[in-house]
Amino acid sequence: MLDPRDTVYTLGHSPDPDDAFMFYALAEGRIDTRGYRFQHILEDIETLNQRASRGELHISAISIHAYAYVLDKYALLPCGASMGDGYGPMLVAQSVEGLTAGAWPDELRAWLKGKKIAVPGRMTSAWLALRLFLGDCEAVFVPFDQIFDTVRSGGADLGLIIHEGQLTFAKEGFRKILDLGEWWKSQTGLPLPLGGNVIRKDIESPVQREIAEILRASIDYGLAHRDGGVEHSMPLARGMDRSLVDRFIGMYVNSYTLEYGDVGRRAIYEFLGAASENGFIPAPVELEFV
Repeated sequence: MLDPRDTVYTLGHSPDPDDAFMFYALAEGRIDTRGYRFQHILEDIETLNQRASRGELHISAISIHAYAYVLDKYALLPCGASMGDGYGPMLVAQSVEGLTAGAWPDELRAWLKGKKIAVPGRMTSAWLALRLFLGDCEAVFVPFDQIFDTVRSGGADLGLIIHEGQLTFAKEGFRKILDLGEWWKSQTGLPLPLGGNVIRKDIESPVQREIAEILRASIDYGLAHRDGGVEHSMPLARGMDRSLVDRFIGMYVNSYTLEYGDVGRRAIYEFLGAASENGFIPAPVELEFV
């Protein structure tokens, strides 16, 4: 019988400071991996979503939206969540002509009607959250790091930004129109579930559980050795200084990352439940956690 430790497990995560921080201890050999070996694959989240739809990687970061499309292939790991607790993806624009300050929410929806929005991928949670707020709209799908340039060049009227853009948009010359995490919290009282980690179902259950424990140990180590984790993440800072990187990591690597808990799990049920009710995903979702 093949020893599961003979396999090199492909581990996909995005090239962002928060994901780098989560996997810092694993990447630098700071924790006991119990003989398991991992190949780190860094790709943008929409690419990882698409690869998950084909079942290509053993373990992967994934958008919670995309999880609705890979239920037959993957189970959610109990650690690794990215939750926006009162903050999250943002709609930003350079021009707010015709928009009344503080417009909310029907007036804002009316202003957005007919405008083209640059979106970082069809399977991102940001896109699903926007549709829950706005309904169907005209979108142009571009890589997340091309959102600002797409709006500047006239390819879109607004941008839906994720990752570090949530902290750098003002420096880039943009104004916030809507924070979807703030809106979601006002509607539900819950954090907005943006991303999680999944593992392939064809991996034996005991191995799934061991890998989950190893990944949790990596997150634990990073939180306990924050300076080292931040330093490890700096090459992926994309224009952020150390203090901003530390702030960004704090937004998305926290107690929800260690364990969803009842609130985190309920947030996913509410998010994907609303998506199903509005016909934005193929069918209702029954969550399956390792």
